[in-house]
This record gives sequence, C-alpha cells and structure tokens, in this order.
Amino acid sequence: MWTPPLSGGMTLLDDAAITAGLTTLPGWTLSEDKTSISTSVELIDFVAALDLVNLIGHEAEQRAHHPDIDIRWNTVTLVLSSHSEGGLTQADLDLAQRINDIAGIDHAAGSDESAGTDS
Repeated sequence: MWTPPLSGGMTLLDDAAITAGLTTLPGWTLSEDKTSISTSVELIDFVAALDLVNLIGHEAEQRAHHPDIDIRWNTVTLVLSSHSEGGLTQADLDLAQRINDIAGIDHAAGSDESAGTDS
C-alpha cells in the first residue's frame, strides 16, 4: 500500500528569508513561533467578505496550497503555513503576495489599503 510522504518537498525558510519576504507583504505578520503568517482584510460587508474568500479559494486550489480562513461579518482573517513542512516556505510568501493582489492591497511597504473600502 502506498503511503504519501510526510514532507511536501518544500524547503523551510530561515529567519532572514522570512524577514525579507515580509517587507514586500504589507499587512502580514509573523506568528510568535515563526511557523505562520497572517493578515486580516476588512471589507464593506459580509457578501464582499464571501466574494473575497471565493476568489482566494480558487487561487489556493490552483496552487494546491490552502490558507486557514476565518470570516467574521466583514473581516476575513487568513493564516498561511506549510503544515506538511512544519513552518513557512516560499509557497506561503507567494500565496500571500497573490492574496494581496486579489484583495487590492498595495505592495508598497507601509500601505494599509484594503479591498472594498473607500479611503
């Protein structure tokens, strides 16, 4: 009987790579144990939050890399970690960047624009 490998074959990022990656990901924060990154996006209402989750879900499915998602009325919280590897990999940073694209979050460091808001 075939048993899937425990490791997905991705390389865990070191602290320097994580820090460098986060400089291009406004709104994302590193967990205390350094095994995940997270962000929250506030939208105009629940329907907009669902729409965002569906867009992210399609992207995640294409990548076979899925975030943990929590919806609280108009706020979507996303957590990324390569669970098969026990921490952060380049796949997490890449998906975070794509999520920022989908959500309309500016890539300029320090930007705090969110999708669905009129700033």
